[in-house]
Amino acid sequence: MTASTPDTLLTALRAAVGEAHVLTEGDLSAWEQDWRKRTRGKARAVVRPGSTGEVAAVVRACAQAGAPIVPQGGNTGLVVGGVPDESGREVVLSLTRMNRVRAIDADNLTMTVDAGCVLQNLQQAAEAAGLHFPLSLAAEGSCTIGGNLATNAGGTQVVRFGNTRELCLGLEVVTAQGEVWDGLTGLRKDNTGYDLRDLFIGSEGTLGIITGATMKLYPQPAATLTAWAAVPSMQAAVQLLGLAHRHLGAGLTGFEVMGQFALSLVDRHMPQLRVPLYRDTPYCVLLDNADTESEAHARGRFEALLEAALEAGCATDAVVAENLSQAHQLWHIRESIPLAQAEEGLNIKHDISVPVSRIPAYCEATDALLAREIPGVRLVNFGHLGDGNLHYNVQAPEGGDAAAFLREQEERVNTLVYDQVAAFGGSISAEHGIGLLKAHKLPDYKSPVALGLMRALKQALDPAGLLNPGRVVGR
Repeated sequence: MTASTPDTLLTALRAAVGEAHVLTEGDLSAWEQDWRKRTRGKARAVVRPGSTGEVAAVVRACAQAGAPIVPQGGNTGLVVGGVPDESGREVVLSLTRMNRVRAIDADNLTMTVDAGCVLQNLQQAAEAAGLHFPLSLAAEGSCTIGGNLATNAGGTQVVRFGNTRELCLGLEVVTAQGEVWDGLTGLRKDNTGYDLRDLFIGSEGTLGIITGATMKLYPQPAATLTAWAAVPSMQAAVQLLGLAHRHLGAGLTGFEVMGQFALSLVDRHMPQLRVPLYRDTPYCVLLDNADTESEAHARGRFEALLEAALEAGCATDAVVAENLSQAHQLWHIRESIPLAQAEEGLNIKHDISVPVSRIPAYCEATDALLAREIPGVRLVNFGHLGDGNLHYNVQAPEGGDAAAFLREQEERVNTLVYDQVAAFGGSISAEHGIGLLKAHKLPDYKSPVALGLMRALKQALDPAGLLNPGRVVGR
């Protein structure tokens, strides 16, 4: 590999994307600081290509100079996977200028887009075409589809439509050598060898840089109804989920659980949102039903479900949104939990998955373990119960120093929580990824065979180790 001076690299980068799109001075915090403001790195440069060809040219220039690359979308990640380290060597490659919807094929129910498209813009483009793109998460106004694919993001409709991986048919990727793989097929069947698409999805930019994608679209539902129910226990929430599957079938699109303390934080810090039913129940559930027939048909099935739930005792009270505005208000409460938790102070976040049937026992055992080990600790438990994914977060005791709690207790708390996850057959990362934050933990909870295969793939596709080094599989 030819050695290069920083000036030579910057000259090559400016030639590739234009001088205005190579940033080295001024306030670069939007690219250098992670969303949770846990860490602030130092970029050698922030480069903003405007096309796939420019991405390839940037990668070739960095490969020639031996400069590590950190691909970045909307910088909304939660595991420090998309910001530079403090070395000042890493080049941040921001894809946000690549924000075109390239094509919509209504007959094939597909949309081909640039990786830098903001998720909300995909949703709106699909709606304008009379179709539906179902990926939905709290950061959809700023996260990008490339980042969603790189982390295999989940969101609130996984129970019906799956993770981002299940919504993708094809990819365009720039390799570590600066070559372009055009896999933007709209085919739903293509059995011609290894599935390269699935290899890059969820790899967090460590194997290649996603520059474009062909995504699935769906017909718009005739009606969508939303309900909020109080449930007496996590076991009751799981029982309600089973009833929802039986009554609604494929119409069940979202099923969220929220603990009382999590909702109390929203009520405390955002009282204008008026959280319903939470004061006298340990958990509340938010569920969506999308119907292909009519609103009357949807409401009838929904009301039958809630009547069955109240009769079975797995719900003690429930309200159904009367219109779209009320439904949005209920979802806004759910999506405000992370913001309310941030207002309460720094906290220890977890993004775990456990088989749905074992979640009640997991919560009972882990709640008791943390209460015993760290008296006064507060648990902010909420998440996507419909697909077994909880954000089982841990807040400092009331009145405690939140920053000191995070600094002194995070490693211990993570070990306690993750050991329990492993004991119950779960995963330490359901939808956020590994990044830098969990890379040192992965060997404790991933088999040596799996890690060996992952490292072999990394070595084969990125032998110089320049793509997002240190993330996922470590250095």
